[in-house]
Amino acid sequence: MPTNYVLIDLENVQPKNLNILLGHPFKIIIFVGENQSKLPFDLASTMQSFGEDAQYIKISGNGNNALDFHIAYYLGKFLMEDLEGYYHIISKDKGFDPLVKHLKRNKNRIHRWNDLAEIPILRISSATNIDEKVEAVIKNLISRGQSRPRKIKTLSNTINSLFADKMNENEMSSFINALKTKKYITVSGEKVSYNFKNKL
Repeated sequence: MPTNYVLIDLENVQPKNLNILLGHPFKIIIFVGENQSKLPFDLASTMQSFGEDAQYIKISGNGNNALDFHIAYYLGKFLMEDLEGYYHIISKDKGFDPLVKHLKRNKNRIHRWNDLAEIPILRISSATNIDEKVEAVIKNLISRGQSRPRKIKTLSNTINSLFADKMNENEMSSFINALKTKKYITVSGEKVSYNFKNKL
């Protein structure tokens, strides 16, 4: 399963729900401003639970975009090391969006979220009924752009990769039928096409 990298802009967002990442394949990098000398205890304590999968990066220098440039640099570094990973910038700063758009155009898997709870794999994990699960899967498929699965088998594998508990053949068939009933997908033989116009 691809690794999810979470890059947190601590100057912009101070997450109180870092614990929701526990139990998932995440690597967490928290970027700390030069003048940020204190960290909330709950945040530091949860970070310890991730062991080697968590790190802090204390930036050098001040300025309106100093921390943003550090995130951009490390994002590029991580992408060079792992092109198959999923990258999540946690920040309410929309200044990241042009960079995110450019990287997605080059088929990198990257998003900016305002909050950790918006990360698709976490939405899926917390989904309690079929409608919530369908909604979460659709958001994930939309985020893939042109790299969406084109065959039923690869679509099924993609869906199962998002859930902690794998669906059996009958459950997957019912889930695919739900996508067809809601007209999100059309199936012709083994080929799948998508219709997300009302979701974009």
